[in-house]
Parts: sequence; structure tokens; C-alpha cells
Amino acid sequence: MQANEGQAANSGGRELLTFTLGNEEYGIDILKVQEIRGYDAVTTIANSPEFIKGVINLRGIIVPIIDMRIKFHLGNVTYNQLTVVIILNVANRVVGIVVDGVSDVITLTADQLKPAPEFSSSLDTQYITGLGTVDDRMIIVMDIERLMTSRDMDLVEMAAA
Repeated sequence: MQANEGQAANSGGRELLTFTLGNEEYGIDILKVQEIRGYDAVTTIANSPEFIKGVINLRGIIVPIIDMRIKFHLGNVTYNQLTVVIILNVANRVVGIVVDGVSDVITLTADQLKPAPEFSSSLDTQYITGLGTVDDRMIIVMDIERLMTSRDMDLVEMAAA
């Protein structure tokens, strides 16, 4: 399998870190990932949106922590030993996202990645760059930089300031 991944990388494949939120699997550009940590206590920020869990001090850098399950309205949030924080470096900022668990690193070739389907205007798909298929798995590929720099995340800037 690693030989196939190497061939895919040479033929212009996209390397993604995959993670789960609820029953769905998502993928983000591996180059945006700084590190993966277990979920730990955060310092809450008063009057912040519900999806901003708070901030942590990561080796002297104050990092806002976003709970993706709350952000995407995916039901009850339960933290357990599999819950992790993916530390991202996006738009020259360090941000953490809480996810249910990390799956693995995969390489998607162009023929495995399909454009996101068009939905009605009530469904926000601007952060979805496509859908990837690997064996019998469907992976929702996200533009994590676009999501983290979006207008409704402006409060992330204030939380980290």
C-alpha cells in the first residue's frame, strides 16, 4: 500500500490527514497540520461563540481551540480518550480543532477526488473542496484554511489576541 501512496504522490496526488466527526470522515491538507494532541482542559473566554472552547498555552503560544462538532452542528459533544486536538498552522496563525478521532494519512489521486455536489443555498458547502473515495470510504475534503479564515471565525483572532 505504501508503494501505491508513493506513486500517487508522484502523480500529483493530495496528501490528507483524515479525521472523524460523528459518523463522517473528513480530510484536510497534511501541510496545514502542525501536530496532534490529546484533548486537554482549555481556558474559556467569556462571551465567545459556543464553538470556541477556549485557548491553550502551547509552548508559549496562545492557541484558540475550535470544537468542529459544535461548529458543524453535529449533535451532542462527548469527550473521551479518542478525542484529539489537531493543531493547525493556517494563514500564519496557530489554531486547534477538536475532532472525535484521527484516522490516518492518505493520498488521493485526481480520479479519487470528485467535486462537491451543488446543494440549495441553505446548505453551506463553501468549505468543502470535494469528496474523496478510497475503497468503500467516502471522505469529505475540507479547505481548512478557508474555514479558519472565514468571517464567522473573526472571533478566533480576538480570542488569540
